[in-house]
Amino acid sequence: MDITPATAPADITPAYYRQILGKLPTGVTAITGINDDDEKLGLVVGTFQSLSLEPPLVMFCVDKSSSTWPKLRKLQNFTANILADDQVPVCRSLSRKGPRKLENVPCTTGPLGTPHLDGATAWIDCVVTAEVAVGDHYMVVGAVTNMSEGSGDALLFRGGKFGQYQPIEIPVPEETRSAS
Repeated sequence: MDITPATAPADITPAYYRQILGKLPTGVTAITGINDDDEKLGLVVGTFQSLSLEPPLVMFCVDKSSSTWPKLRKLQNFTANILADDQVPVCRSLSRKGPRKLENVPCTTGPLGTPHLDGATAWIDCVVTAEVAVGDHYMVVGAVTNMSEGSGDALLFRGGKFGQYQPIEIPVPEETRSAS
């Protein structure tokens, strides 16, 4: 299925669109798999999220120009590695063009035979259930088959920069406290 979007107004240029949407932080997730030649494959996505609780489904979007996604697509399963806030070097390695992006990235093998990147804050093993062409990206849906938790906080990306989550204290109004 291909969803063809409406034409954008002339004043919404790609640069302006990126500037505005860049105000919203996104998590950084590495999608990994391994092919029949035992080559570890990986790419980074900034649009990874829960799609459904019952059944457990996740989704991510990947640029149609990706040279790695066609190789991962053939595998039919993947691991979503939610990168920790100290894994910027891993993100940079997986963001570059070319082969062997995972060559120097320590990992173990997960239940689906896919790479689980050491130090990630979580690993979500999935089987691809759908792919939809939307604009200049593919939206990929994965059925969750296994998941496990590491430690640390997730790596965030906002406005072209990496960062980390910092909670803020919001005082509870007095009238709310007395009502409970």
